Amino acid sequence: MDKRSFLKGGAALAAACALPGLVRAQALPIKFQLDWRFEGPSALFLLPAAKGYFREAGLEVSLDAGSGSAAAVQRVASGTYDMGFADMAALMEFHANNPDAPNKPVAVMMVYNNTPAAVLALKKSGITKPADLTGKKLGAPVFDAGRKAFPIFQKANRVGEVTWVTMDPPLRETMLVRGDVDAITGFSFTSLLNLEARGVKPEDVVIMPYAEHGVRLYGNAIIASPKLVRERPAAVTAFLTALARGVREVLAQPDAAIDHVKQRDAIVNVELERRRLRLALESVVASADARREGFGQVVPGRLALMASQISDAFGTRTRVDPTAVWTSSLLPPAQALDVFARAKG
Repeated sequence: MDKRSFLKGGAALAAACALPGLVRAQALPIKFQLDWRFEGPSALFLLPAAKGYFREAGLEVSLDAGSGSAAAVQRVASGTYDMGFADMAALMEFHANNPDAPNKPVAVMMVYNNTPAAVLALKKSGITKPADLTGKKLGAPVFDAGRKAFPIFQKANRVGEVTWVTMDPPLRETMLVRGDVDAITGFSFTSLLNLEARGVKPEDVVIMPYAEHGVRLYGNAIIASPKLVRERPAAVTAFLTALARGVREVLAQPDAAIDHVKQRDAIVNVELERRRLRLALESVVASADARREGFGQVVPGRLALMASQISDAFGTRTRVDPTAVWTSSLLPPAQALDVFARAKG
């Protein structure tokens, strides 16, 4: 998307950074749609909300659990939500399949620098590497990010034809344990823990993360409605600044951050979600790519390659335009984005 449609000149950019003005004014309501239910990774949002960082930035942010990235994109596009958290591939797919939609969301900050998508199998199946998937039965919900992007993984690793079995999300790991499928796709930090909950030992699971097998797709990003970006650019920058402040604290003390998840969903298993959060931080938030490229940022060439790969793998109506789905114009200053400064290993 042409940055001029968001910000016109230096004056607008200055306005986007004028956070004190927001604080003095009445708090601006922001409805935010998460991609999934309240689990470990949602601490990235729940901590700054609970500690009042959004409120200090002049925003009254309401955070709602989600039901998938595609739904988050659609809800922001419909105007039901102002901002959201969604997989970049889902955002690209929406743009390319709805070229005439009047309110296509735009990504404004990258949070998961790598896709969490992975193929998982049990060692007893004999599957140890991508090539072993040829001729096998793979299971996943039809909307699963890893399933939709599997053609990219397939091509990168020269995997032959596979057969897909569709199921609802709660049945995915159960069907793998029962032997109904040979492997599954899913977010690594979700499916691994779900398999453990079904009695599988971690050492008995083979995990093939897309990011470690030639597929360098970006993962989840903060998305915003073009109306909010156009009319309230300072609010978007204020949100991203407060979020980065929270991410820095979560990285520094991930175990403590789960307390804020527990406050929103009293039935969560604290130890399980601490593990889930740590896995997510290590694999997609503070990954080697993220530390090299910088939190919140994207590399234009990498984004352009992803746009081309998603166009092909998803069979979109039109080609994905990487400049239409992303803008860095509203990111806070580099100092605010330095979330790894105090992060502990």
